[in-house]
Amino acid sequence: MSKRTQQQIEQLRSDLLRHNKLYYIDAQPEITDLEYDQLLKELHRLEQLYPEYDSPESPTKRVGEQPVDHLVTVDHRLPMLSIDNTYNLDELRKFGQRTKDAFDGRESEWAVELKIDGVAASVIYENGVLVRALTRGNGVQGDDITHNIRTIADVPLRLLSDNPPDVLEVRGEVYMTNHDLAQINERQISRGDASFKNTRNATAGSIRQLDPRICAERRLRMFCHGIGYCEGIHSETHMQFLDEIRSYGLPASPFVDSFDSFEAAIAHCEFLTQEVQDIDFEVDGIVLKLNQFNQRDALGNTAKSPRWIVAYKWERYEAITRLNNITVQVGKTGAITPVAELEPVELAGTTVSRSSLHNADEIERKDIRVGDVVVVEKAGKIIPRVVRVEKHERKSNLPKFPFPTHCPECDSALVKDEGGVYIRCPNYLCPAQLRERLRFYATRNAMDIEGLGDKLVEQLVEAELVSGYADLYRLSSDQVAELERMGDKSSKNVVINIQASKTRGLAKVLNALSIRHVGAQVAATIAKHFGSLDAIRKATLEELSEINEIGEVIAASLHRFVHQSPGSDILQELENAGVVMTEAMAEEEQISDVFAGKTFVVTGTLTDFTRDQIHELIVQHGGKTSSSVSGKTDYLVSGEKAGSKLAKAQDLGVEILSEADFQRLIAPGNLLF
Repeated sequence: MSKRTQQQIEQLRSDLLRHNKLYYIDAQPEITDLEYDQLLKELHRLEQLYPEYDSPESPTKRVGEQPVDHLVTVDHRLPMLSIDNTYNLDELRKFGQRTKDAFDGRESEWAVELKIDGVAASVIYENGVLVRALTRGNGVQGDDITHNIRTIADVPLRLLSDNPPDVLEVRGEVYMTNHDLAQINERQISRGDASFKNTRNATAGSIRQLDPRICAERRLRMFCHGIGYCEGIHSETHMQFLDEIRSYGLPASPFVDSFDSFEAAIAHCEFLTQEVQDIDFEVDGIVLKLNQFNQRDALGNTAKSPRWIVAYKWERYEAITRLNNITVQVGKTGAITPVAELEPVELAGTTVSRSSLHNADEIERKDIRVGDVVVVEKAGKIIPRVVRVEKHERKSNLPKFPFPTHCPECDSALVKDEGGVYIRCPNYLCPAQLRERLRFYATRNAMDIEGLGDKLVEQLVEAELVSGYADLYRLSSDQVAELERMGDKSSKNVVINIQASKTRGLAKVLNALSIRHVGAQVAATIAKHFGSLDAIRKATLEELSEINEIGEVIAASLHRFVHQSPGSDILQELENAGVVMTEAMAEEEQISDVFAGKTFVVTGTLTDFTRDQIHELIVQHGGKTSSSVSGKTDYLVSGEKAGSKLAKAQDLGVEILSEADFQRLIAPGNLLF
């Protein structure tokens, strides 16, 4: 009986640890909260009955430690330095150039991630068991907060591994969601206590509590993003390290990606700036760090901060106002976006009266209701957003916002993206979608039609002069002149500018058509790869997905648009209207045809080239690049630490080239090194 009980206890602990990872790390829970609680209660019952099998890292030990008398100061085994930061792109680029100069002008791989606005902490595991957690402190010494870190549900007390590192120190950010802060402030007010101003203040005040029960009540969370003192880890890059700690059940930072150049990393910052609008925790910037650990070691540190990392931060501003109404807008892809109509409030030198609420799930998660007092934030140049509701200011039982079930413009029944958060109008001919698509079509990043602004687009659609892109090219100056505020001269100029847009090229056209998942960069990549619409039409779904940086989702969206109505009809109508559907490669770009008809995949860590350089060389010599290995791959260029792509290439009999082999295939006069 004793042996069987011990096995039952160990199995329950193992199951609960796995379910924690599925819930907090993988976001793929297999059981309900109630079922989880029942397992936890059963484990607690058995541990009470058989105390000889108790363990300090049991999932039942999240809360229950006695309060500590005071916080003990402990030395960091490696200094926990702060990060240099900048608030403008010029300084950011200077940092990147200094790093490039340090490596004799060669590009490096950069990891880009969100800068979580919380409290820095270090968590240390020995033989897989959590033994200590410290604050940053002065960088050399920190306060021991182990008793409070143990209350954080997404930080495992034991690593999910049969062979964990001897020592693993992960560094990261303890934080609180805006949703949880709203609930905590409700409790604070009901007790007669002061509310917390923001999530960072609440987190800082909670993590240093002497009584862990108080910290447990605050529902803190943690993202791990850095490496401290370790013995026995396998990673040699930051991206590998994040994958490794995820496998142990630790919560690694989200939205992290790596890039082959600093400029590419900076470009990604713009994408992340938009992503933060939809998340429920606070972010005060973006962090760029060298991906390769050996390069970090080569650069070292200053007295205060590492030379291999920088934070691009935003100035933050907050204001409190009232939500007067929620309206909805229909976007160019049919997405229904709820908009907060606010009591006007001054924020960062401007008057804010409207803010996007992004989607229905955002309203539900933050429990936003018309009449609420809300906190509005603006960080740097980011558009204002509603951070949270001040629920303690809600004096009456306000009704929940009834998200529409039909399009407010064309009355079509709305549908939700499968596996997504956006609710859309499926009617491609919806007038609201048409207006938004035409507006985008005319923008500088698309077809660059000067004079075709929002007001004119509205009039053209309302007058039924334009019901699709091709109709623009059939407009006469006399038709345009009849519209409000359009004289003869301005009408003629608009028509001339519309006709001039026919020659913008395939990349501009693909971007301008608002194809799902196809933005400016993807459009340019596709246009450069195929050169013409006819070539895209002939490409299979597999051939599209094999293009470097084009995955299965993008390929499927493009393939569907090209071959199915209404996309195929739109393209044919534009061709009939004389819009150029080719992308000419500049003569100087085509060096030779030595790789004509050949497809390359590049993998591993390169020493003589950056990945962008070698891809460009392949194209310049007539070849094609792909991101995945298949039976159609002719060559795999393999650098150091190549992984699964090398193994697959070997299995398929694909010819493997080193960087030196690759250079020998190119005419000697064209070598870069």
